[in-house]
Amino acid sequence: MKYRTLGSDPAHRREVSVLALGAMLFGSYTDEKTSFAVLDRYVEAGGNFIDTSNAYAYWHDGGQGGHSEALLGRWRRSRGVGDEIVIATKLGARPAAAGTGYIDNPEGLSAKVVRESADRSRELLGVDKLDLLYAHVDDLTTPQQETVEAFGELVAEGAVGLLGASNQAMWRVERARNLAAAAGVPGYEVLQYQHSLLRPRFDIPGEQFPDGSLGHAGPELLGYLRAEPSLTLVAYSPLLAGAYVREDKPLPPDYDHPGTPARLAALREVARETGATVNQVVLAWQIGADLPIVPLAGASSVAQLEENLAAVDLELSADQRARLDAAY
Repeated sequence: MKYRTLGSDPAHRREVSVLALGAMLFGSYTDEKTSFAVLDRYVEAGGNFIDTSNAYAYWHDGGQGGHSEALLGRWRRSRGVGDEIVIATKLGARPAAAGTGYIDNPEGLSAKVVRESADRSRELLGVDKLDLLYAHVDDLTTPQQETVEAFGELVAEGAVGLLGASNQAMWRVERARNLAAAAGVPGYEVLQYQHSLLRPRFDIPGEQFPDGSLGHAGPELLGYLRAEPSLTLVAYSPLLAGAYVREDKPLPPDYDHPGTPARLAALREVARETGATVNQVVLAWQIGADLPIVPLAGASSVAQLEENLAAVDLELSADQRARLDAAY
């Protein structure tokens, strides 16, 4: 396994594996026995960066989530796992009531919610300190100052280590970071957005984002990473939920544009040259990027995990990387 550093403050920064494991469906769609087997194999291979959310997976039973955090807590206790494993979780998108969702009724990012949800996550995970806590989605109804100060208080108290943001406009992330700096409290240092080799369109309205998707890592975010070397991008859904390789998993509508076939052709060509799978090439492309990117890939079986793990040691040549980058 290979590792990279999250965060700039020596008091809170962590060394994490370059491949993160997504636990979104653990304890709901993926049963406990399988989830434990995947987690065990990931740790055995040197992986130490696991991602979840307090909202996962509320849509499984129409509840408020907590399935994944609860399972990770049971796994930690059964295996005697300590702080050598970095578990990241999120708050803000959990439905405020059963039978609703994060679009129509999210819990939000008020100081009260930040406090209560962080405490609930610590209890379910069985930890005294959350290694990394994200604001899962934005909350335009709560002043950012209130949210920033609430997160900062958790860090000051030792209840949280690193802070992150997900699915927010870059101008909002920058504003929140400036507010944190002005207040003398920690700000967001990890950004979690959807990012893969294929490039989506950004002008297609989404159910939550009428001005286009704010969940994708676009040129503005990537430029922000170049300008702010202390930031790291955790790239969720790097394998597009199996759409690269499964005929029953079509690409989302925002990938339906003339550039997609060219990038797919380059990807398949590099896969043939390396003898690796298409998925492994995508992960290796992210891991070896000149920007600090950690792919976050889920796995519903040990076999899927093994394929992903093999990407860590796949080295793409400069020519192969250039061809992947240039295809459009």
